[in-house]
Amino acid sequence: MHPSSRAAEDARTRAAYPYGEEDPGEELPAEEPAPALSEDLLWACLPALCLPELAALPNPQVTARRTLHHITRRAEANPRLAGLAAEQLHAAADAAVVRGQLLQLPEKQENDYEFDGRVRRLAEDLALLSANPDHLAGACAQLAALDPPAVVSPAPSRTLIRVVDDSLPADYDRPARLLERHSEHRRAQTLAALAANPHTPHAAVTDVLNALHPAELAWIAEKAEGPAWFLEAAADVPAPEDEDDGVLRLLGDDELARHPDPAAVLQSWLDSPATGDILSRSEIYRALAKSRHHTLEHLRQIPADEVLARQEPEIALKILLEHCGRSTGRWEALAAAMTFEYDETKPTFGELLDSLNGAPAQTS
Repeated sequence: MHPSSRAAEDARTRAAYPYGEEDPGEELPAEEPAPALSEDLLWACLPALCLPELAALPNPQVTARRTLHHITRRAEANPRLAGLAAEQLHAAADAAVVRGQLLQLPEKQENDYEFDGRVRRLAEDLALLSANPDHLAGACAQLAALDPPAVVSPAPSRTLIRVVDDSLPADYDRPARLLERHSEHRRAQTLAALAANPHTPHAAVTDVLNALHPAELAWIAEKAEGPAWFLEAAADVPAPEDEDDGVLRLLGDDELARHPDPAAVLQSWLDSPATGDILSRSEIYRALAKSRHHTLEHLRQIPADEVLARQEPEIALKILLEHCGRSTGRWEALAAAMTFEYDETKPTFGELLDSLNGAPAQTS
């Protein structure tokens, strides 16, 4: 086959099966990254670079977002495209944003766990491809609207201390490192990428900096790469008046015992916004259930399945034995109450106990 014909054929194949998809007639390496293309092949691929065949597909918001991400991955795999096809890349990014109305941020649904990832991914794509200040400012505004991270320093673990105590880095409890435990540094990381784009308005970036969690600002100061003006602007954000670093630190029983009111400390954990984060709440519930300072009132506020199955079930068993006693009606009511589905709203342990009070009190 003539080289030019082969290049054209390669271009058509790559357009039909963009990164992340495979030609069903071809076996591709499972893990090896796609090699960078030669300059001749890049030139041959330019007409198909921006996937024009996807422009007419239905559901433009979804297809525009995915098209933009495919183009980004192609540009990342072949960095020379930034010079060879800058105008095409900028135009494609603008067209995708307009066609898909990608900067109109929808309301976050309760169980939409991919929402934050979509917002960050769009911002990362525009940081690489866009030269439109308005679109880049819109991506900044979307980042600022995301929920702040829940930064939790876990309670001391005897097992963990015994195994890794000597190897723990000295800064393991610093906010920036804690932020990375659940990859919650990614909003700050994405903002740094936007700041590195010379077309991003500085004021839009500064507005986001002022909305960041203290731990995110600490992460930027310690670990982010970015232009000097960005790092200086992050350092200039005023610290909270109470000098709170935004970290919820879960204490061990020895530390709690030195506090004048350990029960109040445990209650502050339950009242923390961190309980709204799916990755942090179990750590909080586990630390509270294991503490000898907890009371029944604390346990009543925890979801019933956490108390019954995940966190110290022997504690729950003792409470249930006292509550249900020899009442077969209450035990039957308990069995019926524990049949909730995974995606249903789960009752708290207190609501579960209260629901048993109306059961018939017959004894066996």
